[in-house]
Amino acid sequence: MTDKDTPLAGLRVVELARVLAGPWVGQLLADLGADVIKVESPEGDGTRQWGPPWIERADGTREAAYYHACNRGKRSIVADFTDRDDLVQVADLCSRADVVIENFKPGTLDRFGLDYETISLGNAGVVYCSVTGFGQDGPRRNEPGYDFVIQAMSGMMSITGEPEGEPMKMGISISDLTCGLYSTIAVQSALLMRERTGRGQHIDMALLDCSVSLLANQALSFFATSENPARKGNSHAQVVPYGVFEVADGEVVLAPANDRLFRALMRVLRRDDLADDPRLQDNAGRIANRDWMERELADEVRKWKRDTLLAHCRDAGVPAGPINAIDQVFEDPQVKARGMRMELDGVPSLRSPFRFSDADLVFDKPSPRHGEHDGEIDFLD
Repeated sequence: MTDKDTPLAGLRVVELARVLAGPWVGQLLADLGADVIKVESPEGDGTRQWGPPWIERADGTREAAYYHACNRGKRSIVADFTDRDDLVQVADLCSRADVVIENFKPGTLDRFGLDYETISLGNAGVVYCSVTGFGQDGPRRNEPGYDFVIQAMSGMMSITGEPEGEPMKMGISISDLTCGLYSTIAVQSALLMRERTGRGQHIDMALLDCSVSLLANQALSFFATSENPARKGNSHAQVVPYGVFEVADGEVVLAPANDRLFRALMRVLRRDDLADDPRLQDNAGRIANRDWMERELADEVRKWKRDTLLAHCRDAGVPAGPINAIDQVFEDPQVKARGMRMELDGVPSLRSPFRFSDADLVFDKPSPRHGEHDGEIDFLD
């Protein structure tokens, strides 16, 4: 830390959320300087027990690594919503919060007076963000939202995987994480709007909406043609060549995404004949001749050692890279230089990627123990 300010210093956040999408919002806001109070049930956020693997603290206590992925920098208190005194305390926190994050099923918090309508009566400036599987309206509003199910329903799995293989999910909980990111953008936008209007508002975020929005160019391809995009494995539907290629000692990704870069790669591979072939001078031609051209390219690439080819591509300005396992990622000199792996009081952590010229992030404490801050059930001045 330096003496720079933090972007969200002084912002008060109550997190009534568990698992991933909601807590991801809370962690991002905490990293940006907000005071985030995580309100947990007596049983605690379920991800505390989602191990192995486990992370053990210096005092011998342990929680699942999953829990630590999305709860850094917060304070934790325990509240039983069926206990009147606990409920009064939580309602009081919400009445003085700038932001409330919740991910209960629609209507659940109405029973406890912790819904937006009730809280906003005494706190007109509150920005209240609801994160659910399907949103606050529509025929599926009361159904639970699980990342895997949302990936399937959103169309993402239909375009992920090998052409002849089964539909595949992502190796990360992309629907949860994306909803968390979109929700953070929405919260910050509503806070900025509050500066103009003096009023907060209710933000309705749905995992399905956020995942459908990620279809991006694939959705536009469907809109333009009325045809479902096909799974293409590691190939690209609109750019050729673009994919995974075998080298003599492994595999690499090659992504020459325009005509100039294609010709540059062919020069690296000493295939001037392909660089100058009239059939391959633009992307449309390369798509039309994809099969034979990629076979020619694959034969050439197999002659190279990985690091040698990547060095030549780097010198020629051709986008290319190794396919790293996770251990290799954190040994990469660039990842090390950017400080993406951190340790907070002996607890490993993954850095948020924000970097500001005149502001700091807050990385001063790991994820809280269950109820660690019960004696501080208040916002700090």
